[in-house]
Amino acid sequence: MEKIILESHNLKNRTTGFGVFNYELIKAFSQLDFNDNIHLVAKDINELKNEFGKKFDYIKYYDFMKFNIFSIKRNNIDVWHSLNQNISVEPYLKPKKYVLTIHDVNFAEEHTNDFSIKKKNLFYKKLQRTDYITFISKYAKEQTEKYFDISGIENKIIYNGNSISQRLDLKDFKPRIQIDSPYFFTISAFIEKKNFESIIRLMPFFPDYKLVIAGNNSNEYGQKIKNLIIEMKLESRVILTNKISEIEKQYYMQNCDAFLFPSVGEGFGLPPIEAMSFGKPILLSNKTSLPEIGGDDAFYWDNFDSAYMADVLARALEKYNNNKDYYIEKYIQRSKEFDWNKAAKEYLDVYKI
Repeated sequence: MEKIILESHNLKNRTTGFGVFNYELIKAFSQLDFNDNIHLVAKDINELKNEFGKKFDYIKYYDFMKFNIFSIKRNNIDVWHSLNQNISVEPYLKPKKYVLTIHDVNFAEEHTNDFSIKKKNLFYKKLQRTDYITFISKYAKEQTEKYFDISGIENKIIYNGNSISQRLDLKDFKPRIQIDSPYFFTISAFIEKKNFESIIRLMPFFPDYKLVIAGNNSNEYGQKIKNLIIEMKLESRVILTNKISEIEKQYYMQNCDAFLFPSVGEGFGLPPIEAMSFGKPILLSNKTSLPEIGGDDAFYWDNFDSAYMADVLARALEKYNNNKDYYIEKYIQRSKEFDWNKAAKEYLDVYKI
């Protein structure tokens, strides 16, 4: 029996890509039979115990664990898995196998500043102790190879799964914010690379539509988006929901006229796969991993000029509505190709020593 530690403290925020990745992977592990002894590092271990019981062991996370003197001192660790490239919590002693999952290395492309330099230094140290790298997309691997020498480190691409494993019963459900006209929908963390400005600026071209943007907007970028909405006098047509529940997310995805995702910095892009579960038109930027994830039947923007984006969206809606059965079938089929149980089995294979 191997002793495996998953550095999974990002579980605390499941509205972010890292949080969703951690939770969905762990949930998939819980549904599999394995003989290994898996320990989860997490802030709220009682919540995990209530959900997963004795399937795992638990290590309570504290912020001071980021410092070497307080790092996790567990003997005989066979496998340590850092679930993303930014984690600063490390094992005190070198495990037999150190696995690192890389979602992206966008920090390598940012302008030089104290924050990006700190991330690069952290990443270099990780690479020095890494025995095996898993990438969440082909793009993530290519981006890493562009900026860092990973030759000699065994690696593999393991795609994320679709977090919507079952569609909830929405028959009698009403969201906190009800939309009284056709609308477009998007959901993500509020950070610059999500490029929400571009889809707000195309809204004057669609006077009969509203735009619903879900996610925690209580930060600097959120304020920037709020200011833009006011500047463009779109307060009644661009709706910021803040954080939403799973059932609210499914409601908005099921009832929107299109899912818009103009991000310019995705290592994978979970929301478009989720939206495909509902067979809705999917419009993505053609940057980073999104063409790889969206596939041939999604619609793409290759620049962010507002008139151009509006034209692509209008043509996509027309094309979709003229052949709706085809697109619904293709989108739902593609959403099923990304499976967390399959991913979890691949990670268990990686853990073998």
